[in-house]
Amino acid sequence: MDRKLTVGFVGLGNMGWPMARNLARAGHRLVVRDADAGRQQRFAAEHGCAAADAPAAFESADAVITMLPTGRIVREVMLDWGLAAALRRRTVAVDMSSSDPAGTQALARELAGRDVALVDAPVSGGVPRAEAGTLSIMVGADNVAAIDSVRPLLEVMGKKLFLTGRSGSGHAVKALNNFVAAAGYTAAAEALIVGRKFGLDPALLVDVLNASTGRNFSTEFSFKEHVLTGKYATGFALGLLTKDIAIAADLAKAIGIEAPVCALLKEHWAETCAKMGGTVDHTAAIRHWAEVNGVAAPDAA
Repeated sequence: MDRKLTVGFVGLGNMGWPMARNLARAGHRLVVRDADAGRQQRFAAEHGCAAADAPAAFESADAVITMLPTGRIVREVMLDWGLAAALRRRTVAVDMSSSDPAGTQALARELAGRDVALVDAPVSGGVPRAEAGTLSIMVGADNVAAIDSVRPLLEVMGKKLFLTGRSGSGHAVKALNNFVAAAGYTAAAEALIVGRKFGLDPALLVDVLNASTGRNFSTEFSFKEHVLTGKYATGFALGLLTKDIAIAADLAKAIGIEAPVCALLKEHWAETCAKMGGTVDHTAAIRHWAEVNGVAAPDAA
């Protein structure tokens, strides 16, 4: 489809900035909003789009995308700030944040009362794939026609689109994916800490994992690119991953599923986040775990 849309974009963080930039480069007309007014103005100036200082700036939008830290903040923007009230009937709201599935379903019902459809479309792939426009996007909605109307936007930002089902299902899949990713990271980190204590070279151990059955995304990317180098700069904060694990664990509990690994990881990462703070990169968690065990972090000489 060649039709260019007017798109509201709320949230210009590490992920939101390149995602919105790709939409602007594709020729869509953007109206942008960020809690950081300076960042909002810089984006608008660099990409020739409008900056929104009030909800009324989104009145002409065909679709509004939110890329925010939590579902609670999405709800506040939509209902408390007044974004939903400013939208025209049959506008599509696309929440690409990592939000709680139950909260997404509740918001979808409230927006439907205003004749605004909500599509949950969280992403995976991190900043590099956001930059490249090759994210994996998990898409849920009760209104299938709404998905079709925003598909041209999603295809600019993502390479793989997965239709996950009803409203909230995209956010459920995202949380479960990040739980699995966290499990892989945690296992690899523990292996490196045990190996370091035993006298093994962390880099050698990572190479063995990547050539063997222990290979996963964290060993191939996080440990090679960020842990062993000491960069710790994937752009995905510890607090955000901790939140996603909690969403997965809470979902399991809410529907009566015993998920002991998920529950343990929720506790483990929450304790780590409390000690290190939520703004550090999630890959830095191994530094805390190594310190607790009296072992040098893998990036230490």
